[in-house]
Amino acid sequence: MLRIGLLGCDARLEEVARAASRRGDRIVAAHDVSAETLKALGLVTEIASWEPLLDAATCDAVLVGADGWNTARAEAVRTLVQAGRPLVLSQPLELSMLWAYELDMIRRDTGSRLVPCLPDRLHPFVTRLRGRIEASLAGVDAAAESLHFERRMTDRSKAAVLAQLSRDADLVRAIAGDPARLSTLGASEAEAAWPTLAVGFTGATQLPVRWQVAPAGEPGLSIRLQSAAESVTIEAPDESSRDWTWNGSADGGGFDRGAATLAALDAALGHGSPRDPEVIPTASWSDAARAIELAETVPRSLARGRSIDLHREEFTELGTFKGTMASLGCGLIMVALVVVIVATLVAGVAREFGWAAAGGLVDTWPIIVLLVLGLFLALQIIPFLLGTKDGDDGPPGPVPET
Repeated sequence: MLRIGLLGCDARLEEVARAASRRGDRIVAAHDVSAETLKALGLVTEIASWEPLLDAATCDAVLVGADGWNTARAEAVRTLVQAGRPLVLSQPLELSMLWAYELDMIRRDTGSRLVPCLPDRLHPFVTRLRGRIEASLAGVDAAAESLHFERRMTDRSKAAVLAQLSRDADLVRAIAGDPARLSTLGASEAEAAWPTLAVGFTGATQLPVRWQVAPAGEPGLSIRLQSAAESVTIEAPDESSRDWTWNGSADGGGFDRGAATLAALDAALGHGSPRDPEVIPTASWSDAARAIELAETVPRSLARGRSIDLHREEFTELGTFKGTMASLGCGLIMVALVVVIVATLVAGVAREFGWAAAGGLVDTWPIIVLLVLGLFLALQIIPFLLGTKDGDDGPPGPVPET
């Protein structure tokens, strides 16, 4: 039985909390949660501060919700990760690739177990659909021609669309693999583009993937795989009480998102049984960060009116250090060139007017430049002194070309 703490809440985290209560776990602390949600979850009061959640004696894991997200909660999450606490994080908390990868680097250092709330990839129909695609690529099944995601939404504002895409992009990656290129199609006016936004993904499989926003007769997601022989359609309603369907049949479509997220938490804590290697693995925080990054790339693609190639790059402290040193090295070279020119001119003027002291001071510039460059070179051994290594948590993530 787990003791669970809440730091904020939202509809997805509420499903997880309800599933925890059904299986006998206890919600022992809550902070920054609305009175209505506290009442719905059977909690009478909330704690006045989030600091008790840092203590393992208070709870075994913390659920972090997105509703009412602010800088104070962002700092609290950062501190909890630094303390090595296990967290279940709603997706997305903050639509910022830099923030997501900052948490990822802290996690690598502290060993904190971060479980993103991305349960849809664990649905049996998703595994079945990916199996169809893999079979078509191996020539066992009819060739897959396209994969289409239609997301029906009541709120089609920019913020809502990008938040939803950051969740659905994980499904795209789980089913069709990491995209190598992203393109967008929308109205020329920025605000008018979001209600009908279409995003195209292409990857190593060469299977074209299209994700599109549509008005919500019934909020949910339709996934259609078109092959040379037939089409397969999965209907995934947003309403948790309704089953997913495969070509109209709900056989095998029973699925509890909250329970699936708890199973992922159990696996992260080492309590769950090993997953079948044939089944899509649970989402890691790196998966969540890459999905956020894809969503964050969409406004740039719209603004430029063209496709954006996505590179692969791993974000680690050593990689960040190398990038910083490379930039600093280029800057030092440019400064050294300016110093050479300025020092030469000043030395000439000083000698012309007989300023011996000034001329002698200016003549020392080679020593100053040499000392600065020597210090810069000495900084390169810092990673070796600290024992910093490149981490590895799955394949490198997509990074938009700039």
